[in-house]
Amino acid sequence: MSRLPKLLLGSCALVLTSLPVAAEPFGLGRAALPEEIAAWDVAILPDGQGLKPGSGDVLTGEEVFAESCASCHGEFAEGLDSWPVLAGGEGTLTDPRPVKTIGSYWPHLSTVWDYVHRSMPFGSAQTMSVDDTYAITAFLLYSNGLVEDDFVLTHENFTEIVLPNADGFYPDDRPATEYTLFKGEPCMADCIEGAPEVTKRAIDLNVTPEDPDGRPAGSLPDLRVAALGAGEMTETAAPAEPEAAEAEVEVATAEEAATAAPEPEEAVAVVADPALIAAGEKAFKKCAACHKVGDGAKNATGPHLNGVVDRVAGMVDGFKYSKPLTEMAAAGLVWDAASLSAFLENPKGFMKGTKMTFAGLKKPEERDAIIAYLATFAE
Repeated sequence: MSRLPKLLLGSCALVLTSLPVAAEPFGLGRAALPEEIAAWDVAILPDGQGLKPGSGDVLTGEEVFAESCASCHGEFAEGLDSWPVLAGGEGTLTDPRPVKTIGSYWPHLSTVWDYVHRSMPFGSAQTMSVDDTYAITAFLLYSNGLVEDDFVLTHENFTEIVLPNADGFYPDDRPATEYTLFKGEPCMADCIEGAPEVTKRAIDLNVTPEDPDGRPAGSLPDLRVAALGAGEMTETAAPAEPEAAEAEVEVATAEEAATAAPEPEEAVAVVADPALIAAGEKAFKKCAACHKVGDGAKNATGPHLNGVVDRVAGMVDGFKYSKPLTEMAAAGLVWDAASLSAFLENPKGFMKGTKMTFAGLKKPEERDAIIAYLATFAE
């Protein structure tokens, strides 16, 4: 027998003799005490089991959220950059790109409380007090239009809150209904009857990148192409327009010019700066969780904003406005540029008691950009 097999046999014998007997206990540790299990078991179930006694109101939740959560989720849960949006999205679950939020998608309020208390804020998990967790949960309910601004959430009324998508989930039946469809021998040849047919092209699907001038990337400019030979192409410019010297030009005499009646001046339309509108579109992402614009825009947590610029306040059909806004509208409030800017700067200062939870836009250039963007949407 060679040396290598002897070494391997010796190693196996060492392993076999060193393994413990499975039937014997290790004799380590002790049984966990009930209070230790309770400390580790922090899960909250949909029926409220596991909730700790406490309470929190919407306004306190707004303050705590602004301090601990807004840096990622936005001032009013609209989401920033790649961080999740937590409010809005109502009625979008059947859209190609649904907005999945607490109000539109989550089935149980216990998931909100549990996740905030267990995992948030990011990087400082489990530092949130019980009452602050109730307050943040209440604020998120308010941001989704599910409670009023004077709402107080407690362990006693917790299970009374039913989220809109509570019945939107069902047991996963794919193992029985779908998995069998994908079993069997795969087809490796002549799987399609007839010749393949091109039904769509990339340019038709709007996935072809474009150059700044609007042409598909890499396409030729407006030049005539002449073939010189097989595989040889050259570009020749399109014919130039006739020179001005060759065109017939009618020149009025000095006397005719002096006696001619002046042409009436045409009204010049004021066109907003495209760069300002583009900046407003970007800044409006802070508002998009609650307010919609564009074709088919509907009311969400807030009213749609089509035609809002220079419109009398409180005039969107089907939206239930707050009492303060209704009173200011009756007194003659019009959403002109000045009033919109003042409201966007400090909503609660401009309109005490407003349902809008947004803290405001402090930069005047940002407010101007949003107003210019909103002005592009007609009623």
